[in-house]
Amino acid sequence: MPDIGPPLGLIAVGLILWLAVHATLAGISIQTIGLILAVVGVAWLVLELVQGHTRRRAHVVRARPVVRERDVY
Repeated sequence: MPDIGPPLGLIAVGLILWLAVHATLAGISIQTIGLILAVVGVAWLVLELVQGHTRRRAHVVRARPVVRERDVY
């Protein structure tokens, strides 16, 4: 399973800033920062899921039969 915790956290923080906070800080819109964080989080999540899917497919190993010689007594 890909590591999806940090992107989900970034999306949550971004959405909280975008939807719940109505303030500006020295001419900087907090809502715009929240929207940017949410979009970056979604992009990061998509990349993690795609990379996790390709990693999972790359680790498929064919089982080879194990050949062992018999002990000579």
